Amino acid sequence: MTPARRIFSVWLPHWPVTRLRRIAQQAAEAARISGHAPARAASVSPDSLLVTAETIRGVRLVAAVDAQGEAAGLRAGQTLTNARALCPNLDVVEADPGADERALSALAAWCERYTPLAAPDPPEGLWLDLTGCAHLFGGEAALMQDLTHRLWRNGVPCRLAVAGTTGAAWAVARFSLSANSLSANTGQNGEASTEPRLVPSGGERAALARLPPASLRLDHRTVAGLRRLGIRTVAELARLPRSDITARFGPLAALRLDQAFGDAEEAIAWPHPPLPWSERLAFAEAVGAPEDLARVISLLAHRLCARLAEKDQGGTRFAVRFHRVDENMKRIVVTTALPSRDPAFLAKLFCEKLETVDPGYGIEVMTLDAEKTGPLRTPQERLPSVAGRAGRDGGAEIVRTLDVLANRVGPGRIWRVAPQESHVPERAVKRITPVPVAKQPTWVADPAAPRPIRLLRRPEPIEATAPVPDDPPILFRWRGAVHRVRAAAGPERISAEWWRSKPCEDEQAEIELVRDYYRVEDTNGARFWIFRAGIHGGRRAPSWYLHGLFA
Repeated sequence: MTPARRIFSVWLPHWPVTRLRRIAQQAAEAARISGHAPARAASVSPDSLLVTAETIRGVRLVAAVDAQGEAAGLRAGQTLTNARALCPNLDVVEADPGADERALSALAAWCERYTPLAAPDPPEGLWLDLTGCAHLFGGEAALMQDLTHRLWRNGVPCRLAVAGTTGAAWAVARFSLSANSLSANTGQNGEASTEPRLVPSGGERAALARLPPASLRLDHRTVAGLRRLGIRTVAELARLPRSDITARFGPLAALRLDQAFGDAEEAIAWPHPPLPWSERLAFAEAVGAPEDLARVISLLAHRLCARLAEKDQGGTRFAVRFHRVDENMKRIVVTTALPSRDPAFLAKLFCEKLETVDPGYGIEVMTLDAEKTGPLRTPQERLPSVAGRAGRDGGAEIVRTLDVLANRVGPGRIWRVAPQESHVPERAVKRITPVPVAKQPTWVADPAAPRPIRLLRRPEPIEATAPVPDDPPILFRWRGAVHRVRAAAGPERISAEWWRSKPCEDEQAEIELVRDYYRVEDTNGARFWIFRAGIHGGRRAPSWYLHGLFA
């Protein structure tokens, strides 16, 4: 039986100012620990009045305030001049909606300690889908109390509600109390009341009945129109025919009403959709020692690989997420060239990257995900004599070594070259995976057209002197050194591949795609591969380049 959907709405009133105060608090704490002077952000006093401001049509306006500012008479939208008249010692910071949203996304990522489905709800909220997750924390009420406590402890005022629909949870979180501030919902030490606002599944209509129409996420114009009609509650609005609501206020008003009651679906764009292959471990006390993190990674790897083996699957991309107590989330990723489900090997790859993880004040949740998977059948047992011969085949060990190196230096930095059909030297080879494959590429040597052992990434221009235009040079200058040519062979003409090249508007540039290559040897015995680009008679004189080095 599929569990009923349960959605948490987390309201973070005054989020822009809250974000700035938290930055100042963290900067002051870092300065206290290091003994250095606090950063500029720490100059904001916890007791000072702080607002953000923006310029609209040449007028400086207050963009956001907090509860402390509201108590002093400050309001979003008033001119900054009026705000300073009310509070001369006002601290003003330029509004930064982008930073506000990024911080909100980071907080949503931290909330993945409770559920893999957590998303920001700009400008001042979060969504959490806790369907089937609440029992892991002792139920919805206990989970709500834990989340509320952690947010308030970190200086983030919040109000939470849970319901069977997104619309109902959003409305109850913001409008279930008549007070305009959080003061009606705070207990001792300024922390939020732990009384849960839980709406049972199917109870959305009753929970919203007495709330104002604004709780349905309607625009100000629609709310004002409903007020003029004398509609003060959601229950009064729900009694109207949907056709009348749509005709007068547009389709959104009726849609929001149906979404809140569960009569219409509402999708949420989750930044990290749940993965089918994931293992998670939460700690009663935060951990941070590298050896503890390594043991947890090994435990999670064994759990995940056992599940993968049951379905004959292996992974090629794995990630560990570290959820810290300070609401930050760190992530490390390892990849393998071929599908793998060896827990010891995966743990080794992750442990080599543990030094990049800063545990901060401690890590309270770790999650291991297999982000990319593929078929990996269990190999058939070999006879002892065959196994002995197979053991001498180092293919598997080569792949493991390549995986270790790739995770140290970065993906895409280990490769090998293979031939491909092309007359143009730059296209005659391609990069392929370094993993040995059953059908190895075949290199075919052409004695009539030998190639250098080293091909430069790009041809480098040289200054060359030739006795006649079509002859090879008798000397050339490359990288500041002069080379006198003792012997030369060529030319070998290589033209552009017309079936691959794009039409070129510059005729001379098209002509210069014709190259005459020479193999030359200088008086010191060094051999080079040089070419003349272009044809005599064009608008520009031909130019010389060095493209490779022979043994």
